[in-house]
Amino acid sequence: MTRPESVHYLRTEPTMAFPDGRLLARKQRELYLLAPDGWTRLGVDRPVDAKPLTRQEAEDWCEREGIDWQAFEGL
Repeated sequence: MTRPESVHYLRTEPTMAFPDGRLLARKQRELYLLAPDGWTRLGVDRPVDAKPLTRQEAEDWCEREGIDWQAFEGL
C-alpha cells in the first residue's frame, strides 16, 4: 500500500499579472504560495478557483515559470 501525498498542489486561475496562474500547495491544513524565493504561508482558506495539480504538473509549472528547483523543494 502506498502512502498518500503529504503535499497537494493547486494552480490559481490566470490573471493579467500571472497568465499561467500561481502555484499553491496544501500541507496538512496550511496553504502556501510559491514565490521565486520560496514558499509563503497564506493560511488555511483555499481560493475557490484553484485547480488541483499532480506533483509532475507542479514541477512542469515551475520549469515553465523559471522557478528555482530549490525553492520548490523547500516545503
